[in-house]
Amino acid sequence: MSRICMEETNGYQDSIRRGIEAVRSMGYSVSHGLGTREERLERLAREIETADAIVIGAGAGLSTAAGYTYSGERFDTWFFDFAETYGFRDMYSGGFYPFPSEEARWAFWARNIYINRYLDPPKPVYEKLRALVEGRDSFVITTNVDHCFQRAGFDKKRLFYTQGDYGLFQEADGKLRETWDNEDWVMQAMEAQGFERDEMGVFHVPTDRKLAMRIPSELIPRSPRGRAVSMNLRADDSFVEDALWHRASAAYADFLRRHEGLHLLFLELGVGNNTPVIIKYPFWAMTAENPKAVYACLNRSNAVCPQRIEAQSICLEGDSGAILDELTNKIEKM
Repeated sequence: MSRICMEETNGYQDSIRRGIEAVRSMGYSVSHGLGTREERLERLAREIETADAIVIGAGAGLSTAAGYTYSGERFDTWFFDFAETYGFRDMYSGGFYPFPSEEARWAFWARNIYINRYLDPPKPVYEKLRALVEGRDSFVITTNVDHCFQRAGFDKKRLFYTQGDYGLFQEADGKLRETWDNEDWVMQAMEAQGFERDEMGVFHVPTDRKLAMRIPSELIPRSPRGRAVSMNLRADDSFVEDALWHRASAAYADFLRRHEGLHLLFLELGVGNNTPVIIKYPFWAMTAENPKAVYACLNRSNAVCPQRIEAQSICLEGDSGAILDELTNKIEKM
């Protein structure tokens, strides 16, 4: 596909446009949905079974439900020494910490990338979701950067990671519009800090808990052109949208175009208020535009919909993994 064609079918930009339009047209009056919790579960189970296609929109809350937490036990296990030395208490804060050297900063990021990209999440929430939509015409758009959908077996040709991937590096200034895999570098950096591998190749903290909080200078990552790098994560205008990103964006736009006006289920899981304009607001807009569409919001708290599409919406609060279990049981009994 040519670059011109990809730009003309930019699913990301179209989502932003739809999201802005939704906010302007729908206002701020919201509803928690209609019916009892049991009625909502049964309705969503029927929608999953009968919809012509399912558009899955996933945010950070889905990975949190899968056990990808940035504080607490996971942080204490993998970053205990960083916490003692530098004082921050979660991985998010560590990402903005002014480390005294590049060696220390990249030691932190090697651990962060490893446990949030190359380790399987503690709970099989993504596998439950894949089993629930198995064999159905579906597409995934997500703001997550942890690769969980692909590890769970979702078709990568029907998957759009809008905000990047922990598993990719790019040049820090973003001028080179290319990315490259960082797995080999991450594994070397973990070994250099003293982490030990088991027989399955999985790293663990050594028994004596003696780890280096820095990597050798020669391991500081550089681009193929020898320049400074960063993770391929959307933070500012330097974010690189490479050829694969544009291909996924175009595929998402094409999926929506081909199913326009059909019985669509917009299934939103764990989307918060950090970037609602990418998934939540566009889902609202596309539901309002299509009387056959249904919007479903699964969230630990504040599962709501605009009053304008209340009759077309299903809002369920609670742990996403538990809700997926309930839906699976209901579908099995149908």
